[in-house]
Amino acid sequence: MEDMFITPIQPWSRVGDAAASGQTSASSQSLKGQDGVSAFKSIFEEAINNVRETDQNLAKNQYLLATGQIEDPHTVGIAASQAQLSIDLLAALRTKALEAYNEIMRLSL
Repeated sequence: MEDMFITPIQPWSRVGDAAASGQTSASSQSLKGQDGVSAFKSIFEEAINNVRETDQNLAKNQYLLATGQIEDPHTVGIAASQAQLSIDLLAALRTKALEAYNEIMRLSL
């Protein structure tokens, strides 16, 4: 049987570990110094771009699998899971934003 290349799994650090060591993600760094509207907008833009990127990656991997050009067939499943998770995240953000809007509209002044 042909030797297969297996990509090693990188460990994730816990959120508390990252915060304690002073590490911040690119999205949290980009939100510093922004007002509420632009921060809100950038969060949604980042989520939408993430959906686009993961969908393009999935389509590329499916094409490579269909044409027999892919080395690791499991990457298609991983790309599909990433695409589904990014869509779920965008839907959850939308739902929370609508819930917050409805809550604000219910406030009596």
